[in-house]
Amino acid sequence: MLVAEMRFFNTTGPCFPERHFMLPPEERLVGAQLHRYVRDQLYWSLHAPRQTGKTTFLKSWARELNSKGDVVAAYVTIEGCQGVEDPVEAGRIISSAIDDAAMEVGCECPRPAASYPETLFADHLREFARLVSPKPFVVFFDEVDVLQGAPLIRFLRLLRGGFTTRGIGVFPVSVALVGMRDLKDYITQAKDGVRVNPGSPFNIKEDSISIGNFSKDDIARLFAQRTEETGQQIAPEALEYVWDQSRGQPWIVNNLFKRATMRVLDENDFATVLLAHVQAAREQMVEARETHLDALEYRLDDPEIRRVVATLINGEPDVSLLDTEGFRLAQDLGLVARVNGAWTVANPIYREVLARKLTFAAQETIYGDFHWQAPDGSLDMDSLLREFQQFWRENSEIWEEKSDYTEVFPQLLLMAFLQRLLNGGGHISREYALGRGRLDLLVEYEGTRNIIEIKILRDRTAPDRLLAAGLEQTRRYRDGIDTSIPAYLLVFDRRSDEKKAPWDERLTWSEIDGITVVGL
Repeated sequence: MLVAEMRFFNTTGPCFPERHFMLPPEERLVGAQLHRYVRDQLYWSLHAPRQTGKTTFLKSWARELNSKGDVVAAYVTIEGCQGVEDPVEAGRIISSAIDDAAMEVGCECPRPAASYPETLFADHLREFARLVSPKPFVVFFDEVDVLQGAPLIRFLRLLRGGFTTRGIGVFPVSVALVGMRDLKDYITQAKDGVRVNPGSPFNIKEDSISIGNFSKDDIARLFAQRTEETGQQIAPEALEYVWDQSRGQPWIVNNLFKRATMRVLDENDFATVLLAHVQAAREQMVEARETHLDALEYRLDDPEIRRVVATLINGEPDVSLLDTEGFRLAQDLGLVARVNGAWTVANPIYREVLARKLTFAAQETIYGDFHWQAPDGSLDMDSLLREFQQFWRENSEIWEEKSDYTEVFPQLLLMAFLQRLLNGGGHISREYALGRGRLDLLVEYEGTRNIIEIKILRDRTAPDRLLAAGLEQTRRYRDGIDTSIPAYLLVFDRRSDEKKAPWDERLTWSEIDGITVVGL
């Protein structure tokens, strides 16, 4: 088989079965009754995070409907409206997108001869419906999230107006609005945060559906397609690692597979994909800062998202967070998910990317001749943490004044310090979630592993109780990985100044039941 003929794992744009390894995205639809939407002339919305398969599904379903010949289905992307604030200009752009959709289904849909600029795209839809009559006409509007403010409200109101007269030859019988967020979130945003009420400009929606992530079985089925075509196998532990790192996020899964089979291994090398290959693919992906991951980093500029991430890292129970616009946005982005009953960052890849983004500035400005390696070049964690104690004493107060994340400043500065020293030879795995009350780190360097658990002592916390809880949590975390791994419990004293001990008493070092307790 020639390389040019081989399918591959796709991470850019929609998937096509003749070119890409893929699973039918309709298998992952949540709450969908596709057969009803055209038959019963319903308007509906589809929302899911970026690069989960929405566009692939829409294009696939449009092809299927059109191939049967009973319906004309048009896929219309309105991403050209990004940043457009004038409703009339947005209408012109949408009309141009409708022209493109008409050509894709083999029609040449003329612009309506007489139309007000304010209603151009709706009149264009009416002309399209008339042209394809007596077949029903359905439209899938993709990238609806780009519409903001007045253009969004105008768009929705014109669709609602068409809904009341919809029918064959008159107006699309079924319309889907598709984007990252649910429709009520678009409207809330367009109304400057005011919640949707029954008089909203789009109260005609029948269903709101979503697309889920891959299951563990889906990941295996996806790679099995490559095995069938090329004979290339993948080790069970490598498959398990893909699931663990991605939690089924489709873009991550495809990226790990693509990099493992085309970059870590040569694309003509069909040797078995091992755990080490996928681990190398993961590091490549994180370092490359591809668009998908870079877009997540960009979201940290939003104060609402910063609050969500900071609360998760801090681990404090904060029920009020769950009812904020920031938390809803984080869910829609696929940034947070409920894992083992707790809300946390959705997968380890995202945790890594966000942590690196939050600590990057600090990493780049940490200087000093730190002693943290044994004579043989291995990691001496005792020396590293003693160096950090001194660094914390000398720098914490100055650096905290510059931090946007005061509540989680100790955790972020420690991670920046570790990342700065271990770059090139080490890896840090992070575990944090809402209500856990701690941050767990697994530090790996040149084949050695160390556990660090971080607890924060506050005014409302009794020191003895915090220490007892921290020791128990550290033991559980260590025992779940390997009982022989050295374990460290770091306790940051974040009480008010009148309750804090002097620095000489605060910087402590002790051994309790095989766990090194470091006071800061």
